[in-house]
Amino acid sequence: MKSATIQLETLACPSCMQKIEGAVKTLDGIDKDTLKVSFNSSKVKLDFDEEKISIDKIEEAITRVGYEVIKTKVK
Repeated sequence: MKSATIQLETLACPSCMQKIEGAVKTLDGIDKDTLKVSFNSSKVKLDFDEEKISIDKIEEAITRVGYEVIKTKVK
């Protein structure tokens, strides 16, 4: 398992969090219990199984629902 912190553009409203959460939750390989979207810091934190999904695919899912990924840190 890898941990990722994804910095997004500033989130405008709390419903943005639900959209992002919804998009990421549907992906295979995401540890749903670790998924946290922070409105105040505009960050998404999660653990994922890199054998099932790449960080690029996670970023793509966020971009697809209309949010810009500024930078990503994976540990």
